[in-house]
Amino acid sequence: MLAADFLNLGREIEMINNSEADWLHLDVMDGNFVPNISFGFPVLQAVASVCKKPLDVHFMIERPERYIRETAKLGAMMMNVHQEATLHLHRTVQEIHNAGMKAGVTLNPSTPVETLTDIIGDVDMVLLMSVNPGFGGQKFIEHTIQKVKRLRQLIVESGSSALIEVDGGVQAETAPRLVEAGVDVLVSGSYVFKAPDPKLVISQLRSLGEALR
Repeated sequence: MLAADFLNLGREIEMINNSEADWLHLDVMDGNFVPNISFGFPVLQAVASVCKKPLDVHFMIERPERYIRETAKLGAMMMNVHQEATLHLHRTVQEIHNAGMKAGVTLNPSTPVETLTDIIGDVDMVLLMSVNPGFGGQKFIEHTIQKVKRLRQLIVESGSSALIEVDGGVQAETAPRLVEAGVDVLVSGSYVFKAPDPKLVISQLRSLGEALR
């Protein structure tokens, strides 16, 4: 949603409601963990009140565990926290589950997937950032493809059922390569919202992924 037209947010959410998108991904930024500030709970609550898609809330903030209860009140399906921003990651994942949500763990581009070895069996999803978090519209970081493959291997070897999500620079050229590497969930912002026909772009991205499964 970070790339949406905030002057016409209701219209943008209605477009998502009527599209083939599976989820709505919301990036919460605090200006400390990442060099930008996005939106807080008043906006999240407004979106949750009209969005018919499950909410995937991605916290790019320090100590995201402070907001587990508030996120659950939104009716969020997934709460995504950065491994780098959470001191007691296992406890945070447990608390997210106890609040009735699925737990996602996010890794910055420079964080190896191997750091998740001891928790991969407890999480529902791993989000790999394929750009540096904080701003939309960045260029895709190429080493993400190999990182996805290593994460898929870790998931298979551990017997985990975690999904792999990628966020950043996802468009017509990178989407099929990511799915082929093992990605389950594609997050696309600028490529969708800046398109002349966003619903068509969403449908095309979905078709690209389905064709390779």
